[in-house]
Amino acid sequence: MNPRRLGAIVLKELRQLRRDRLTFAMIVGIPIMQLVLFGYAINMDVRGLHAAVLDQADTARSREVVAELGASQVLDFRYQLATPQQLDKLLREGSISAALVVPPDFEARLQRKDRPPLQLVVDGSDQVVQASARQLAAYPLPGWPNLTGVQVVNFYNPERLAPLNTVPGLIGVILTMTMVLFTAIALVRERERGNMELLITTPVSPWELTLGKVLPFVGIGLVQVTVILLVGLWLFEVPVRGSLLELYGASLVFIFASLTLGVFISTLARSQFQAMQMAFFTFLPQILLSGFMFPFAGMPQAAQWIAEILPLTHFLRLTRGIMLRGAGLADLWLELVVLVVFTLVMLTVAVMRVHKRLD
Repeated sequence: MNPRRLGAIVLKELRQLRRDRLTFAMIVGIPIMQLVLFGYAINMDVRGLHAAVLDQADTARSREVVAELGASQVLDFRYQLATPQQLDKLLREGSISAALVVPPDFEARLQRKDRPPLQLVVDGSDQVVQASARQLAAYPLPGWPNLTGVQVVNFYNPERLAPLNTVPGLIGVILTMTMVLFTAIALVRERERGNMELLITTPVSPWELTLGKVLPFVGIGLVQVTVILLVGLWLFEVPVRGSLLELYGASLVFIFASLTLGVFISTLARSQFQAMQMAFFTFLPQILLSGFMFPFAGMPQAAQWIAEILPLTHFLRLTRGIMLRGAGLADLWLELVVLVVFTLVMLTVAVMRVHKRLD
């Protein structure tokens, strides 16, 4: 082994890496992003769950207990309800994650101590919410020695089965990984093989070229959704309590959103390796910030704002709402609108970049 020749090869690789700005940015950027996400954004200590209050007793003592529980900062009481029907509607829409119910005989229960004087109704489609509810049920209330406990009632997942929370989320995670990566790599591969130059000589417009590359993957995405639903039903008995047609409609919009993100990445990458790097760079924040693995309510406000831009965040709300809570697209229309807007923005930017290449 010749040290001079070895040193020359090492120096050549370093110079080549310096010229490849994208790879160098990934080397520095990915560790920084992981450090920020895990150290700052990810927080298992949940605070500020959107909640409602149904105070059927409406006494001074019941209002005092509600104020004490609100001071725990685990629940953020945003709605004052008058009927149980309002509670059902808000839970189904996903507007709240929990609701504190004070029964009409609250005072009598405090005296008799035979039943829990309060009831905490939680959205059982989210495991994090269930864990926070159990924590809150044991929350000590200063000055209330007679308060023997809070009864936790799980809506939509009374048996607390983990697959019911995981499988709907996995639909979005798998579609994100496959649609973005496949599209980005496929388009870059076409460019590397010289096929893009052939298409430039044809009268194909940028819109036709972009949509023509995207549409074949739509069928692949729908097949993946079908496979996940069938396996989830067969192995884990995960139901689809809402409309199957609406679930496929929401999946179709999310598939387009993921594909347009992949097309956009392909316009930035110069090689398949760079496309894979950039796709991974988009996977990490989506999986960590969307609420699939870690509690959304526990994140700082800035991290929640970033998460609201990511398509997986909204698709998780759609799948869990339709599959587990029996909600419809009319109940979750805002999540669908965000996905449509994201798709249009990404598609427009990608087409503009393709147009520049064609020119």
